[in-house]
Amino acid sequence: MLLEVLLVLGTLLIYFLFSKKKEETLPFKDGWWGRGQKPLTKEDSSIRPFKVETTEEELSDLFRRLDQARFTEPLENSCFHYGTNSVHLRKIVSYWKNQFNWKKQVEILNKYPQFKTKIQGLDIHFVHVKPPRLPEGRAAKPLLMVHGWPGSFYEFYKIIPLLTDPASHGLGDEHIFEVICPSIPGYGFSEAPHKKDFNSVSAASVFYELMLRLGFDEFYTQGGDWGWLICTNLAQIAPNHVKGLHLNMVSSSKLGLTHLLSVLLGRYFPGLFGFQDEDVRRMFPFLKKGLYRILSESGYAHIQATKPDTAGCALNDSPVGLAAYILEKFSSWTDIEFQNLEDGGLERKFSLDDLLTNIMIYWVSGCIVSSMRFYKENLQKGIGTQKHEKLTVQVPTGIASFPNEILHTPQAWAKKKYTNIVSFHFMPRGGHFAAFEEPELLAKDILQFVDKVEKEQLWKKKGE
Repeated sequence: MLLEVLLVLGTLLIYFLFSKKKEETLPFKDGWWGRGQKPLTKEDSSIRPFKVETTEEELSDLFRRLDQARFTEPLENSCFHYGTNSVHLRKIVSYWKNQFNWKKQVEILNKYPQFKTKIQGLDIHFVHVKPPRLPEGRAAKPLLMVHGWPGSFYEFYKIIPLLTDPASHGLGDEHIFEVICPSIPGYGFSEAPHKKDFNSVSAASVFYELMLRLGFDEFYTQGGDWGWLICTNLAQIAPNHVKGLHLNMVSSSKLGLTHLLSVLLGRYFPGLFGFQDEDVRRMFPFLKKGLYRILSESGYAHIQATKPDTAGCALNDSPVGLAAYILEKFSSWTDIEFQNLEDGGLERKFSLDDLLTNIMIYWVSGCIVSSMRFYKENLQKGIGTQKHEKLTVQVPTGIASFPNEILHTPQAWAKKKYTNIVSFHFMPRGGHFAAFEEPELLAKDILQFVDKVEKEQLWKKKGE
């Protein structure tokens, strides 16, 4: 009898020691998003140079629409509490018509090499910037950077030189990057999907194919907004290829009893829930900084996740309406307190030229409707129902937590999803559009994260 008991206990011990649960990966989504049926012939995988170009007819049409805009008088002393204030909007439209030089901005857009290539039936646009110089015997590290809504690849134009040529900007030369900034399908100059259900996993699969096509078997990824989710999904799909995941926004739909208790009691017992002082400052009182803020700032998401084509139709027809819709986000998502200002604080972090360039990318490409559809494709089945939401992320993860992000996610929550957080920093300033607002702060955080991953050899392929 004793021998039998010992055998059973020994078997159980061996089982628990050696039967480590298999780390599940997210399946690659091999779709066809082009028009009609997928052709029987092999897809053209060539990479073609691309330049932004606009015709005089397109510009004449834009100016005609700007001239014919109708404005609604705002409520007295409303500032930006009701959205973009039309008094300030008039000033922006006047600048747009009389001072903004789109042709000059096109030259700026075209200063970095751009390309297009067919993937899963779609023409994918991307910026690809190689280092201007490399120390002898050194190789650049590939870095995929993904934007969100209502941003574009242009958000990264100020951070690109800090990463591809860090030594010239006082950031050292230990880590030099080769930067790839694609436009999400349906955004900017990437072709919009022609079929339903193109979600973040679809985009991650497309960008994974893009990186492999460019010859990158191992690479880093970085993103915020939708870029956060796309890069997260890419790390779940290809953990043997993504060396590190850096995020300037993070969220998790895996919320349980502990999260609820931390919301109710975390202000009074922060240590019990793993909160730091800065977490408490950013999160509480939770009704004001959490629940009410989400309710007041998420109306757009409900529209776009249900009937994007209805609102999008109007925005695609009116450049002034498009500007009002996008600029409001660049005000409140940069700093919620900017809604108390008559000008929305828009020029405190951005120039009008930069803001209008981003808007023009949406206007000349006619992509506002397809960009809004991305919300429906990702949210129509409900939050917490998708496989990627139930899977963790094992690759080394770095998080730059900016103080003016709409909703703060503490590391104690983030680590439930991202099980290998090697760097989590409270950034001193900045909001949602980190690369656009604070390129140097973000670049420094990316550099220190990659330095940690490389020096401490935190990433290894499974099986090695």
